[in-house]
Amino acid sequence: MSETAIAKKQELVTLATEKVKESSSVVVVDYLGLTVGEVTELRKQLRDAGCEMHVLKNSIISRAVTAAGLEGMDDVFKGPTAVAFSKDDVVAPAKIIAEFAKTAPNLEIKGGIVEGNVSSVEEIEALAKLPNREGMLSMLLSVLQAPVRNLALAVKAVSEKDAA
Repeated sequence: MSETAIAKKQELVTLATEKVKESSSVVVVDYLGLTVGEVTELRKQLRDAGCEMHVLKNSIISRAVTAAGLEGMDDVFKGPTAVAFSKDDVVAPAKIIAEFAKTAPNLEIKGGIVEGNVSSVEEIEALAKLPNREGMLSMLLSVLQAPVRNLALAVKAVSEKDAA
């Protein structure tokens, strides 16, 4: 192998390592059997959610994950591999891929990385069932507003009782 080919592969490993390190979640999938149209649609949905998907050689992504200090993913990097990266929303790639897999049964989640920890297929699928960031913030806001709302209702009830 020529020195330029080795240098290019090393550069790809370096770029992939940076992606893995800066991502809050990484989902690895087997995309074999998807049509070009399906892959394009999946990429579009991921891009719209602020994620990106790359098809990488197993040797490149395996070295990148090892360079990022993660272990236990050797079984994941077998066969055709596409990797979805998300910097901000931990749930987005898992949710989009799991939802897309319902209409494209050839799309299969192989594993992933969540907040710097290696995750199994089951953990990624459980993550996909969680609400997205906006949904979680909405739930939190509801919980925070409940005591104030209840107090306001109690004050209103007391004032109406006194007025009667």
